[in-house]
Amino acid sequence: MSNPSIELQLQTLPNNPGVYQFYDKDGKILYVGKAKNLKKRVSSYFQKTHEYGKTRVLVKKIVHIKHIVVPTETDALLLENNLIKKHQPRYNVMLKDDKSYPWICIKNERFPRIFSTRKLIKDGSEYYGPYTSMKTVKTLLELIKGLYPLRTCNYDLSRDKINAGKYKVCLEYHLGNCKGPCENYQTEEEYNSQIAAIREIIKGNFKDSLHRFKERMKEFAAEMKFEEAQKIKEKIEVLENYQSKSTVVNPKISNVDVFSIVSDESYGYVNFLQLSYGSIIRAHTIEIKKKLDETDKKLLELAITELRQRFHSKSNEIYVPFEVEAEEAIKVTIPKLGDKKRILELSERNAKFYRLERFKQVKITDPDRHTNRIMAQMKKDLRLQEEPRHIECFDNSNIQGTNPVAACVVFKNGKPSKKDYRHFNIKTVDGPDDFASMEEVVHRRYRRLLEEGESLPQLIVIDGGKGQLSSALKSLETLGLRGEIAIIGIAKRLEEIYYPEDPIPLYLDKKSETLKIIQQLRNEAHRFGITFHRNKRSKAAINTELEYIEGIGKKTAEDLLKKFKSVKRIKEASMDSLIEVVGPSKAQKIYAAFH
Repeated sequence: MSNPSIELQLQTLPNNPGVYQFYDKDGKILYVGKAKNLKKRVSSYFQKTHEYGKTRVLVKKIVHIKHIVVPTETDALLLENNLIKKHQPRYNVMLKDDKSYPWICIKNERFPRIFSTRKLIKDGSEYYGPYTSMKTVKTLLELIKGLYPLRTCNYDLSRDKINAGKYKVCLEYHLGNCKGPCENYQTEEEYNSQIAAIREIIKGNFKDSLHRFKERMKEFAAEMKFEEAQKIKEKIEVLENYQSKSTVVNPKISNVDVFSIVSDESYGYVNFLQLSYGSIIRAHTIEIKKKLDETDKKLLELAITELRQRFHSKSNEIYVPFEVEAEEAIKVTIPKLGDKKRILELSERNAKFYRLERFKQVKITDPDRHTNRIMAQMKKDLRLQEEPRHIECFDNSNIQGTNPVAACVVFKNGKPSKKDYRHFNIKTVDGPDDFASMEEVVHRRYRRLLEEGESLPQLIVIDGGKGQLSSALKSLETLGLRGEIAIIGIAKRLEEIYYPEDPIPLYLDKKSETLKIIQQLRNEAHRFGITFHRNKRSKAAINTELEYIEGIGKKTAEDLLKKFKSVKRIKEASMDSLIEVVGPSKAQKIYAAFH
């Protein structure tokens, strides 16, 4: 660390929890972070060499450090989140959310109305939410409307106005959707008992309403009021159907937030489930763009704070996949077994599905971002020094003693570049010797690229195990390219990835995109090589059949095939048409041979 100004600033930092802010020479905020110990955490930026390039760049730009001391780590967590959202520093992950989410409002009035809104008015009304989907809100409101008759008018139903007979019941009353509190046909006590039941349903507690409806159904049935009993039965079925769709876990799991994360080189995807009375009352996934190679732990901590604030969560327990720092009042549970573990797994599945959906969308809307993500992932998975933007794959597994050939296929930015594919006839090897053939082909390919000044690949994939890889490596060594180009072998049976001088193979996740691209490369090289091999064999067979005729050489056979396209047509050709191509003498010999 050579900046004396920074050294002085570090010396004055306290050993307390707090939030730090880095600024550049123009006074622009670069980064906001939290720390248990400000002095230790901030000093660590300047005392070690950072592997990740962007962190090195950030540290070089820092000219001024500000800090805010807070009483607890929880306060640091909340303050960090708020400052990131307020300033959106360049090197912090993005936590911006411009969405206005819908809420369910129980209006603060006599005979309260219940409706959806995106505006929160501080008039004493109750708001439940926010919900991540308007569909969920509509489904809940339709459920409530079907179960309980509530008013929809916006009249001021004060006692004085009702007693003065100011209002008359409307069509909703006659349709049975409202019990007419505007004309005193329904008491305030009865109406409020409905509102209390609706509150519980919105929270996810269906037990009380179901019990009440079942009791009323029995009462109607005992009084021989079967029509009314049937109506109540239909309401019970509606409620039970809704409950069966929303209940996924043990009803004892209540008032809990569940968080999980999946990530790749560029993005993290955090899923949030909120549980009440065993039902999922909220589900939401956010995508977080990485800026400084943040760990899953760091991303999850930021997301937990953000999502709980965004959705006004009051839950005092969270389920997470690993240990995280959270607010002091929150109980952090890492489920290992049973229903708790299953709900965490459900959250992880949601995050994975969301990630896959985003991949599909991005592939169409932003192909460059899609390519960049795959390249970054391949670099990490295959332990490469640079992204494999240009990959070449060799295959000579189709050599079967005759017509030995090999194929080289080329992928650029993860996609086949067919104009760059090349076939090779094996020249220096007699018989089916895969290792020697691989050595020859790799040598010829890269000698030519070097001679012509063409760009070299970042990765070579050899279709085969250790032996094939060693042969290819010999050629690279001869050309002085060993260490200049990364090279791996892929063995067929178990999809093992071999590295030079490493006896232990790498096993990639069977579902990983990296393995899929390598398999696609290998399959394409095999297809390309086999096609060439077959064509060569077919041509050899055709030529042999024609050249077998005495007096007919290779040139005559080629002229005939050019004209008639196949041996079958040559056999069926008339004497006159044969004379046109090869003259009377040869035509007679050919005609005689086939007739």
